[in-house]
Amino acid sequence: MFGSAAPGLRRELKRFLLLLVVNVAIFCGVAELVALGVFYFQHGWLFYLDPYRPQYDVIQQGRGEGVEAQALTDIGLAPYFGPIHRPGIPFDIPEALRPAGAAAPRVATNNFGFVSAHDYPFAPAGNQAVVGIFGGSVAAWFCEVGVDRLLTDLRQQPAFTSKELVPLCFAHEGYKQPQQLLVLAYFLSMGQHFDLVVNIDGFNEVAIGNLNAQHNWDPSMPSVLHLDPLITLINQSSLTPAKVEALASITRDRDRLDRLAAFLNRNTLASIDLFGGRYYAYVDRRYRQELVAFDQIPAAPTRQSPVHVVPPVQPVKGDALFREIARQWMTASALMNQMLAARGIAYVHVLQPNQYYSTRAFSDAERKVAFNAGSPFKDGAMRGYPLLEAAITAGDAPVRIFNGVHLFDAEPKPVYIDDCCHYTLVGYERLADFAANAAATVARR
Repeated sequence: MFGSAAPGLRRELKRFLLLLVVNVAIFCGVAELVALGVFYFQHGWLFYLDPYRPQYDVIQQGRGEGVEAQALTDIGLAPYFGPIHRPGIPFDIPEALRPAGAAAPRVATNNFGFVSAHDYPFAPAGNQAVVGIFGGSVAAWFCEVGVDRLLTDLRQQPAFTSKELVPLCFAHEGYKQPQQLLVLAYFLSMGQHFDLVVNIDGFNEVAIGNLNAQHNWDPSMPSVLHLDPLITLINQSSLTPAKVEALASITRDRDRLDRLAAFLNRNTLASIDLFGGRYYAYVDRRYRQELVAFDQIPAAPTRQSPVHVVPPVQPVKGDALFREIARQWMTASALMNQMLAARGIAYVHVLQPNQYYSTRAFSDAERKVAFNAGSPFKDGAMRGYPLLEAAITAGDAPVRIFNGVHLFDAEPKPVYIDDCCHYTLVGYERLADFAANAAATVARR
């Protein structure tokens, strides 16, 4: 009896499987068509046109493996320098700062975390001459935006006419004396050769030095804006149970996002992109919420922090604070000059211009870009720059510093790109010309 029923059961099973396959195929086809329509509605082109397909972000791309890949920040804490970028971080130059028609340069941080095409120490060969650039963020941007103009100007001078000039950047946002001094001393001890050193600073010393003092840090300490978040992160890494649990969730979702991104970027079906993309967005939202939640979990007590920031060495306020900042600034520059002069290396120190202490006539349009009444840097710049200028002109000044405060006064084009202290391409070109002229003056002495 059962044997005669078997052929009928097989036919029913085949019919069921065929019906299932057909329905699945129809569902997949309809889903693909619907997904194609949704994608076209959202983007205006077909999903299959690869050159126009958006790519999903890989969070850890270019960050290496293991612990390095799981870093919560691109900033590290260098034992000698303070805050510094991790190696291999791309440096993007805004289009507004590129010469007309120029492509975006491909540059990243080197083995020490400075933005440079060369690892340090760099050994020149043949007729190469090394130009070192030191300072804070203005100098760091100058390394990429103004340095070509500087090298063009320097090649007109007898000392560099026949040289292949190699610029090396030792500047980093937030740096202020004595960080430039410490960076120079370290790399000289490492055997780094220089033919010319250009130091562009002054703004961070008074603007950030003032903020340090407001946070009960000595003004000589590294920038509170850059170091304090790292200290907080280090304190957080002294993990409490709540932070261990939160960090585990962050790690799981970050890895899941990377796997999803890698899969979706290889995917060739619009339906998978539609549903997978929705899941990616869900996990991404959860991941970002977890990052915020992690930051809000109380850290280990500050008294247990392994990073010790020195409180004010001298209880100075008001003008006395800025006189002390100016003294430290001048002393650090003089020490840089002494180390370089002992090796026969030219040293050019430029006091950078800024909008908050200036005699420039601003247009209404530039004023809207350059000024912010609530800027945390404004008070320090306005109160500190007169004392920096006074230190420069003092008869007993131990080193010559070239005053660029009035550098932009005669420039009709906009020279400020933001309300901090940074310049337009024109501004950096004027700064390059000024630094080159200062180098010529130093060479004639």
